[in-house]
Amino acid sequence: MRHALFILAGLLAAPAMAQGVPDDLTTMPPVSDAYQPGTTSWGDPDFRGTWPLNDIAELPVNRPEQYGDRYWKTEAEIAAEQGRVEALEEAYQSEDERGTIGLGHWIEYEAGSRRTSMIVEPATGRLPEFTPEGIRRSALMRSSWTAGQTYDWTSDFDSWDRCNTRGFPASMFPFRYNNGIRIFQSPGFVVLNLEMLGTRIVPVAGQDQPWPAGIQGWFGNSRGRWLDRNTLEVVTDHVQPGASVFNMATRGVPPNNTTPMSDEAVVTERFHMVGPNTITYEMHYSDPVIWQGDFTTRVDWTRDESYEFFEYACHEGNVQVRNYIVANRVEREQEYARGRMVDPVDPNAAPPPAMDPASRGVGRNTQN
Repeated sequence: MRHALFILAGLLAAPAMAQGVPDDLTTMPPVSDAYQPGTTSWGDPDFRGTWPLNDIAELPVNRPEQYGDRYWKTEAEIAAEQGRVEALEEAYQSEDERGTIGLGHWIEYEAGSRRTSMIVEPATGRLPEFTPEGIRRSALMRSSWTAGQTYDWTSDFDSWDRCNTRGFPASMFPFRYNNGIRIFQSPGFVVLNLEMLGTRIVPVAGQDQPWPAGIQGWFGNSRGRWLDRNTLEVVTDHVQPGASVFNMATRGVPPNNTTPMSDEAVVTERFHMVGPNTITYEMHYSDPVIWQGDFTTRVDWTRDESYEFFEYACHEGNVQVRNYIVANRVEREQEYARGRMVDPVDPNAAPPPAMDPASRGVGRNTQN
């Protein structure tokens, strides 16, 4: 079974500049273009391999206020994390000794990142504010991660709840597990296989041509091109709605899985191969309808060919959508009976009769 890898000790021992950490912790060096990867048999830079995101799973998108204007943590701040890392290692080892499986086996990441946040632009290290329209659309979004909402039909759940996709660009950010990404290449295409729900297919030939009319994917319409000997640029638009821009379980993002996207959103990614085992991944996000400004994230991906993909069997036996509806309707009926609700549960509300009758709530005539 996979386990969390904790690399804090190695970071503490390594020279600062070997990690690319500048003396001025308020600066972010440019991405290096010195490394030239090998090429495929048809001549494209070879990015093929397994690139799990576990080593950045603890890195927040938004910079915590304690770090001020710094992109980087101090040596003392990294050292202060060592106790927590050791405790997590001990918890994992204890689970193995007892033959039990608990949190240590679920939360997979490498701790000890010197970065303070994923965001590199704006320099504050924080997401811009929503526009008034962004606030309005966020309030209308539905998700099982949102407290206090009601559930009557599948439209009360987002695409992740329904096991379709975590969404885009959300799927390019780490979760708490199933963080694997595998890159495959063939002439004219780069394919990113995601361990959790989905595969992105990126054409890299004829990149100036739009996708055929009428074709729309959960991950949008992506066009790629090789900028130079070590960089792939991918521009994506026409992302299918239904998922939050960020998933709740990615650290340092807006709450409730209700970060909206408009049809004006454009995502520009750059995959820089900066070493034989490192890709620097940059993502520039623009959506003027929702956000008061653009933002850019930058993280490093580390190759790990020993990483194993595990099936994310979300659909099989998935009773949770129905269970949410059943439980919520029962709760509302009970609250109404106690006089705590103004209106009764509508007996004609979804789910329709075609669904399991048990999902229509208690006290109903399921023969109708």
